[in-house]
Amino acid sequence: MPRAVIQGIGHAVPEGRLTNADLERMVDTNDEWIRQRTGIVERRISGPGETTSMLATAAAKEALQNSGVAASELELVICGTVTGDMSFPSVSCLVQDAIGASHAGAYDVGAACAGFIYSLASATAMIESGTMRKVLVIGADTLTKVVDFTDRSTCVLFGDGGGAVVLAAEENTDRGVIKTVLLSDGSGAKHIFVEAGGTRHPMHDPASQGYRSTIFMAGAEVYRFAVKAMGDACCRVLDLAGMDASQVDLFVPHQANLRIITSAAQRLNLPDEKVFLNVQNYGNTSGGSIPLGLYEAVQSGRLKKGMVVMTVGFGAGLVWGANLIRW
Repeated sequence: MPRAVIQGIGHAVPEGRLTNADLERMVDTNDEWIRQRTGIVERRISGPGETTSMLATAAAKEALQNSGVAASELELVICGTVTGDMSFPSVSCLVQDAIGASHAGAYDVGAACAGFIYSLASATAMIESGTMRKVLVIGADTLTKVVDFTDRSTCVLFGDGGGAVVLAAEENTDRGVIKTVLLSDGSGAKHIFVEAGGTRHPMHDPASQGYRSTIFMAGAEVYRFAVKAMGDACCRVLDLAGMDASQVDLFVPHQANLRIITSAAQRLNLPDEKVFLNVQNYGNTSGGSIPLGLYEAVQSGRLKKGMVVMTVGFGAGLVWGANLIRW
């Protein structure tokens, strides 16, 4: 069976920065409160005219360059996102055109902050089944486009960014995606959502007035869910692989909240040097969070060829999951 091996990685973040000091001037909050509860210091924010597909395209181009794979060789483009430029067409189709992937299919995966994990699992299945040989996987979101900057419970959390990897089929190797676990609980949909803009409350419908077009999150409920879900998914994917946490060289979790990450790492008995953090610089970038972390881990030398990396994420749905990858 061919293995789905990561050949190259890329990233993209907007130039705009929104610091805790900036937020102090916008809402009733302060730097100390934000740091203590989230670990976030600043986040990147896209400007007018900057879109998710722009970030996804930039990340894709860098990943292709780093992989040595030409866009014309790609057979599929998958993008994990919930902030498409439009309701349709998909971000992946816009990227496919922008990079010149003329022989590739394209689709988006709407798994919120677990979007990259779900997308990577989909691509891996395609490769392991022999259906595809080379696949581009992207995670990108611009959640600040749907944030209410008068709501201090959510506006401090989110930022914009994206990352991408090129996967290719390889034989006779121990590298590649080892195992994945994907989980969901739709009964928790009420805890985090954007209410207006879909078919339930269309934006153009006068009856939709009063419904939220920005993110609602029940913070306490999501926090309790995330603390348990992150640890559970990690333990489950390790069990499936017949491995234990001591065999993990680097842990790259979804960068939503420092306290949640710390709790998961402690449950797994992972020392600080095995836990990757960049939440302080970007906040929660949703589908972009994990690939952005992987990119920076590679750039800093903390993630090298042959190392075992574990990713885990959770998000609106509720959905969560984990990947084990031998880099």
